[in-house]
Amino acid sequence: MKLYGLALLYGLALLGVTQTSSVQAQFVGGQATTAPSSVAEVLKSGYDDQRVVLRGQILRRLYGDKYIFSDGTGEIRVDIDQEEWPVGQPVDEKTNVEIIGKVDVDWGRVTEIDVKVLRVVK
Repeated sequence: MKLYGLALLYGLALLGVTQTSSVQAQFVGGQATTAPSSVAEVLKSGYDDQRVVLRGQILRRLYGDKYIFSDGTGEIRVDIDQEEWPVGQPVDEKTNVEIIGKVDVDWGRVTEIDVKVLRVVK
């Protein structure tokens, strides 16, 4: 009886190791892709909901929460909600900022970046 219990315990332990190994071996995809690093790249090959991190300046306000952002390679409209603006840090067209957000694509072309984080970069 003791031998049976020991064999059962060993079998369960072996099964757990085997299942763990097979779960790890299931991934067959490639490596993580790099996010675009410039406005030009976003405009050329950006896709909907793609995460981006860009550095540049906010050139002007269009209306509401819509602004024009440039990093020197191109310009793109950005949507920056009021709560994303850094408190106590004024931002003008000469202020270097970093934006983290997602690309919005409408009608098959990049239309803007929905900014989730805005930081002043020194």
